Amino acid sequence: MQKTSEIAVIGGGLVGMAIAYGLARRGESVVVLDGADDALRAARGNFGLVWVQGKGASCPNYARWSLHSANRWQAFADELEARTGVSVGFERPGGFNIAETAEELAAKVAVMQQLAASEPALTYEVLDHEALAERVPAIGDHVAGAIYSPHDGHVSPLYTLRALFTAFTQTGGTYVPNARVTNITPRAGAFHLDIEGGRTLDAGRVVLAAGLANRDLAPMVGLSAPVRPMRGQILVTERVAPFLSNPTIYVRQTVEGSVMLGDSAEDVGFDDGVTPDVIADIARRAISPFPLLRNVRVVRAWGALRVMTSDGLPIYEASRACPGAFLTTCHSGVTLAAAHCDTIVPWIMGGERPSLLNPFNAQRFAV
Repeated sequence: MQKTSEIAVIGGGLVGMAIAYGLARRGESVVVLDGADDALRAARGNFGLVWVQGKGASCPNYARWSLHSANRWQAFADELEARTGVSVGFERPGGFNIAETAEELAAKVAVMQQLAASEPALTYEVLDHEALAERVPAIGDHVAGAIYSPHDGHVSPLYTLRALFTAFTQTGGTYVPNARVTNITPRAGAFHLDIEGGRTLDAGRVVLAAGLANRDLAPMVGLSAPVRPMRGQILVTERVAPFLSNPTIYVRQTVEGSVMLGDSAEDVGFDDGVTPDVIADIARRAISPFPLLRNVRVVRAWGALRVMTSDGLPIYEASRACPGAFLTTCHSGVTLAAAHCDTIVPWIMGGERPSLLNPFNAQRFAV
């Protein structure tokens, strides 16, 4: 059966659903075409950080883009809860980037100095061991210190995705599961989509938010998505007494009391499995700064494939060859969710491209 929609968003992960909800709440007719449950989903491997600290050392605009989104997260979370009744567990107490040696701390300070020189709004504190231990009594005695930034926070990725699904359908959006798009054909200012199983859909505009599948879909609308998989493994422990109210890069305690440990960055193709050596290394890196975790039981471990470009930065592109087609891809689906919902959407609806996005086009990979 052939159907029509004003805008088709291909991909129902954190990136696609944030954009789809942003469009639907502005009155657009939107359908989300999502893959099957066994599709390779980056959202399953998200650590839940709304993280700004240290991002953009080689590209200040990425630091600005991350801060722009982080500053909008509280209002984004409040809106989702007010609309759906789902609390996404967002907190922004500031984050610690822990350094176990003096040399490591000096390197982290150098990065923050470089970032602050180009973006004064990025503030931070350098904490020695004594100052860090005052704020985090559970820290190991050998840890040299940390960088603290008030811009960082954390959230439940799964509750965020659940809230986005609920809010999207409440605002009139249509979600179609098991709808892998196999082909996109531009037709007289619109797009004809072939969907696995013999279904089709016509749309006035198309947003590619399909993660790794964007690599195959983008050329169909005159775009390029040079992305590759990067596996990340994560451990979750049993619930323990509160000891860490601030997120860190490798360890964070959830609102339920469990502790998430991560992460890894492995170039292993499309293998999203779990490996004993990486799990052991993740556990070691968590126990070293937080010795109290030594006897805590791990209850789950899994792997997922992140969507990475060669420089680690996002791609946001509008097709010149096929007007009305847009490409969105990034590996920071949680941090950037608020900006995707709030700032990207007016551009897709026909407004000006946000200046913050200027460096994030695919042409940078053509050289």
